[in-house]
Amino acid sequence: MHKLSMGRRVFLIVNYTLLVVAALLCILPLINVLAVSFSSKAAAAAGYVKLWPVEFTLASYKYALSKPEFLDGFLVSLKRVGLGFIVNMLLTILTAYPLAKERSAFRFRHIYAWFFIVTMLFSGGLIPTYMTIKETGLLDSIWALVLPGAVPVFNVILLMNFFRNLPKEIEEAALIDGAGHWRILWRIFCPLSLPALATITLFTLVNHWNSWFDGLIFMNSPTNYPLQSYLQTVIITPDLNAVSGNELVDMSEVSDRTFKAAQVFLAALPVLVVYPFLQKYFMKGLVMGSVKG
Repeated sequence: MHKLSMGRRVFLIVNYTLLVVAALLCILPLINVLAVSFSSKAAAAAGYVKLWPVEFTLASYKYALSKPEFLDGFLVSLKRVGLGFIVNMLLTILTAYPLAKERSAFRFRHIYAWFFIVTMLFSGGLIPTYMTIKETGLLDSIWALVLPGAVPVFNVILLMNFFRNLPKEIEEAALIDGAGHWRILWRIFCPLSLPALATITLFTLVNHWNSWFDGLIFMNSPTNYPLQSYLQTVIITPDLNAVSGNELVDMSEVSDRTFKAAQVFLAALPVLVVYPFLQKYFMKGLVMGSVKG
């Protein structure tokens, strides 16, 4: 092994130090929220909670899970993620495959490619979007949260570049053997593109799960809010100020701060569970799909 120079050592020390600091800046707030959610009402109000729960209790989680608004929002988010994942992935794959062809195989490829790229640079605006959703009858339905972003152009570009990096000899051999484009796409290209598909899956799940603004705009009834939209209303307007008599016993152990912390962590939990299974594909798919070979 070659000996590292002094400059290289300094670079590695500074680089790793910055990465550790950046990681701590991302992780510590989440740990603090988790600690507050498991702490008592008095400890959270007094500011004693830092990175470890004080007077451990599950009262905030019990109260959050007993709220029908939270459970309704959770179910709406699950439905949105399920439908959005199917629609986004299907249209992304079907769009990226022809765009990955050379101009000789797809004459108007560049026209279609620029058609999609323009949508990343320019938008019709909020009011035209709302009017379109209203006039098409999608307002206050789950499809208002799914169809407007049915074709994520960034994911299309990522997968298109990954498809273009695959060896062309594989496709040529399949064509010689009599395979059509449908079979080549689903039996050859998709299995070989698992890193890119895993990356796009992560992007799609996180995007649908974390979106909150469209829920506030396109949903007239709070019962149709996805979870993040509901949490946004809770953070802006505390909902522990107006409670029924049956909830007074629960409120004796729960404060507005611990209640919000419990809901925020419950909302982030699905993404935290899914991410470790997709992380090993993430960097490979992102890098290989971002650079055209």
